[in-house]
Amino acid sequence: MSLATLPRTGRMAARVLVIGRVLSKHGFGHFVDRLQLGGYLPGRPVLRRRKKIEEPETVDPLESIGQRLVKVCEELGPTFIKMGQIASTRPDILPPPLLDALANLQDQVKPFSGAEARRLIETDIGDTIEALFEQFDEEPFASGSIGQAHKAITRDGQPVVVKIRRPGIDKIVKLDVYALKFLAEQAEQFFPELRPYKPRMLIDEFTQTLERELDFINEASATERFHEAFADEENIVTPRVRWDLTGPTVLTLQFLDGMGLRPALKDETLLLEKPQLARQLADAFVRQFFELGLFHADPHPGNILIKPPDQLQLVDFGMTGQLDAETLDRVVIGLLAVIKREFEILVDVLDDMNCLGEETDRFLLMRDLRIFVNKYYGLPLRRMDMSVIFGELLETVRNNDVTLPRDFVAALKSLSIISGVVESLDPQFNIIEILKPKLSALLRDRFSAGRLLRGAGISAWHIGAILRDGPRTARQLMRGIGRGRFQINIRHENLDYLARELDRSSNRLASAVIMASTIICGTMLLSMETEVMIFNTIPLRFLGLIGYVIASVMAVWIVVAIIRSGRLS
Repeated sequence: MSLATLPRTGRMAARVLVIGRVLSKHGFGHFVDRLQLGGYLPGRPVLRRRKKIEEPETVDPLESIGQRLVKVCEELGPTFIKMGQIASTRPDILPPPLLDALANLQDQVKPFSGAEARRLIETDIGDTIEALFEQFDEEPFASGSIGQAHKAITRDGQPVVVKIRRPGIDKIVKLDVYALKFLAEQAEQFFPELRPYKPRMLIDEFTQTLERELDFINEASATERFHEAFADEENIVTPRVRWDLTGPTVLTLQFLDGMGLRPALKDETLLLEKPQLARQLADAFVRQFFELGLFHADPHPGNILIKPPDQLQLVDFGMTGQLDAETLDRVVIGLLAVIKREFEILVDVLDDMNCLGEETDRFLLMRDLRIFVNKYYGLPLRRMDMSVIFGELLETVRNNDVTLPRDFVAALKSLSIISGVVESLDPQFNIIEILKPKLSALLRDRFSAGRLLRGAGISAWHIGAILRDGPRTARQLMRGIGRGRFQINIRHENLDYLARELDRSSNRLASAVIMASTIICGTMLLSMETEVMIFNTIPLRFLGLIGYVIASVMAVWIVVAIIRSGRLS
């Protein structure tokens, strides 16, 4: 994608202009210049002032960048706030100072009116509020960039939470995402130093995540799966979906009356069974990872409620991750390679998962993984801090240009967060005690006779298919070569940038030639000895004077354009 292919609508041009101005305002003017945005934006000032950011010498540059990125996201609105929040979940790509800053992004969006909320519910569900609810609180108790939540009571007397998508947010997101995709491609093209952070991949993941969040049916389906998975558990409760009151823009869930985890832990009057709560929480998430294949990707303490003495309530399944059977198989092989200290196999597993980048050195990666594993080899389970281990592992893979699958990183981060929550409930409990039997069972299943036979059968089928289709494929290949159907495509990076620069240089050169010609013609007219009149009223010499004025304006325009380009030398 290039700016030349962007729809030349006023809204798109205005939005890109706003993004450029906000970036410049917060000290990213050099970024705007190198992206070559100015030539395509209408209404750009002739001379742009660049804001200089004064910073103490002791401030970490990455920390400063993170703080300014937060200000940029907050000023640009809901889409960019959500993008920053999602980017903060990729510790395998972004360094800790940026993650810490982006993690502080909060949705500070003014709620829309209760009347608008009623209208949206009636439009989506297809009935009046009075027919749907016995009671509906028009004042929301929570508001975010995507939607807001209201309390209500259904006609059958059930307390519920009604989540409503913000009106017009889909159009805002679509416009912003289109601009972000362009900026990400330009950033990778013109900023080689940003390629390790994979801007395009981040924007693609952000787009997919945001599209799922905008359609509340996705969250409703995930919530229903969790509710069915824990339906038989008395002490682990998840909300039930009211499908008769749910649609793409409205989500209605059972209201859970538990207390937030942190307030509950601070209240010393509550009689909590903390060791029991810790074990239940750890078991619930291990089951999500290894049995359900669907896990809560945002299990911060605000999404964990407690009802004394020992009931856990899990809420807000807007962000979830999935671990399919193939990924789990590779995890098992990777763990076995770690146990057997076969780091070459571990690197091969990462390669099979398409995790290795262009700059990855396999030898250095094996060396760093060996150092990492040796550090914790033999350490007692109760001495292992999952959050510290998780951070060091991600730093190792990030330094070697290794990008882990998003859901795999989300699972590791979720496990790290839960281990911290479990420790706050029971410092003596170690989540690895629950993980070990699950991993052992996975290892036994992975190398069981039945599993190996099934794998051998599938491999035999693939080999048979190759032998069966091989002659026909070879014949088609030779026929295609003989008919000249095969082509070699060569893609030159920055070729469109070179073309734009040539066009700009040609335009300036043509303007200079026209300016010089106008000066010469004006000089000839002004030096005429014979007075010639046009229409018997206007002296011909007057056209020479007009030519000088036009040439002067063109000269000023060319000089300003050269100054703005920053290429005076």
